[in-house]
Amino acid sequence: MILANTAANGEELVADSHLIPAVAVGRKMGDVIREYVRSDANPTALLGFRGTVVNVRPSPVVAAFSSRGPNMVTPQILKPDVIGPGVNILAAWSDAVGPTGLESDTRKSRFNIMSGTSMSCPHISGVAALLKSAHPNWSPSAIKSALMTSAYVLDNTRSPLRDAAGGGFSTPWAHGSGHVDPQKALSPGLVYDLTAEDYIAFLCSLDYTIDHVKAIVKRPNITCSRKFSDPGELNYPSFSVVFEDKKVVRYTRELTNVGAAGSAYEVSVMGPSTVGVTVKPRKLVFPNAGDKRRYTVTFVSKKGTNPMMRSEFGSIVWSNAQNQVRSPVAYAWTKLVGFPPPPPVLWCRCRGRGWRRRGGDGIRGVGGCEDGVRRGGDGIGGGDRDGVTRVRRGRTPAVSGTPWPQV
Repeated sequence: MILANTAANGEELVADSHLIPAVAVGRKMGDVIREYVRSDANPTALLGFRGTVVNVRPSPVVAAFSSRGPNMVTPQILKPDVIGPGVNILAAWSDAVGPTGLESDTRKSRFNIMSGTSMSCPHISGVAALLKSAHPNWSPSAIKSALMTSAYVLDNTRSPLRDAAGGGFSTPWAHGSGHVDPQKALSPGLVYDLTAEDYIAFLCSLDYTIDHVKAIVKRPNITCSRKFSDPGELNYPSFSVVFEDKKVVRYTRELTNVGAAGSAYEVSVMGPSTVGVTVKPRKLVFPNAGDKRRYTVTFVSKKGTNPMMRSEFGSIVWSNAQNQVRSPVAYAWTKLVGFPPPPPVLWCRCRGRGWRRRGGDGIRGVGGCEDGVRRGGDGIGGGDRDGVTRVRRGRTPAVSGTPWPQV
C-alpha cells in the first residue's frame, strides 16, 4: 500500500503500523503518484526499505498536529510555552496488543513508533526532572523559565523553524519560545521566577470570583487583596502584547541570577517596524548569585499602523558571553478571536480494531473506521453507528525529526 498525503497533512509523515507492506509519502509525491495512476492503464510500484535515515534536513519541524496559539482564555499570556520531540518516537509498547492495535494483529513487540501528547510530554517532563536533580532548590517556575529562555528557534540549516502545517516558517504561536535544549537549560544564567502568591494574584486579575480562586488554589483564606491591573504583568518568560484600543502597553519583569556572581547582561530587541520597544535599564548587573533585578519594557504601536493588523512577532534577549536569555514577543492589534488551526488529526478506535489515525481524506491505516465519527468539544467523541467508541485530537506541542542533544 502507498499511503499518500493530501493537502490536509502536507509533507508531514507519521509512521503508522500496518499488516501489509506499506510506504507513506507526502502530498507532493502523492500528487505525482496519483497522476501516474490516472494516466497509466497498468500502474506498478516497488516498495523498498533503504534503512534508517539520519541527519534529516531541515530538522526539527513543528508537527502539523501540534497545539497552536493564540491563548484565547488569557490573550496576555503567550502560548504555547515550548515544543519538544513528539513525532515518530521509538517508544515502549505493551506486548498485550499488536503494534497496529488491531484485534487481528497477533504480532508481539516491546517497542513501537508513536506520535502525539504521550510522546512530547515525557520528553519535556524528563528534562524538567533533570533540572530539578541538578538544581534541587529551583521552583517549578524557575525550571519552566530555564526551559523556555534557553530554547532554540533555528533548525539544523540555521534557518528559522518550519511548520509542517503549511510548509512555511513557524511563529511563536506554533513553537512558543522554541525547541527545548536540555544542555543549555541546565545553565540558563537568569530565570523569571514566580511564587504561588504571584499566581493567585494572576487568577484574581481574571474574571474569576473569589470562590472560583479558592477552589483552584485549595486555600480558604483568599481575599484577592492583591491582583494585577493587567494579567500580562505576571512575571512570565514570554510576552503577549494586545493593543486593542491602546497605543502603549508597559510591563515590568524581574530576573533572578542563577549563574555566577558579578554577571552582567545587556538587552537586544527584535521586532516589527510597526512597534517601538523601549527597555529600561538596558543593562543588568548581578553582584551575587541569587540577586534579583527588574526591568520595564514599553511597547508603543506606531502612528499609522493598521488597527486591523492581525499579528506580528519579535523577541527580547538579555545576553552576555555565556548566556542568551531569550523571550519571544507576540503582538496583536485586535481582540484575539481564534487562529486557523492545523488540519484536524483525529484518532478513532473502532470496536475490536484499535486506534486509527484520521486524516483529511478519511481514516489513515488498515482496518480504519467509516465516516460518521462524532467529535466532542474536548476531543472525545461518543459512539456511532460504525462502532466508534472514542475520538481524540492530536493537538500537542510536538516536532518531527528532532536532533536530540546528549545530556
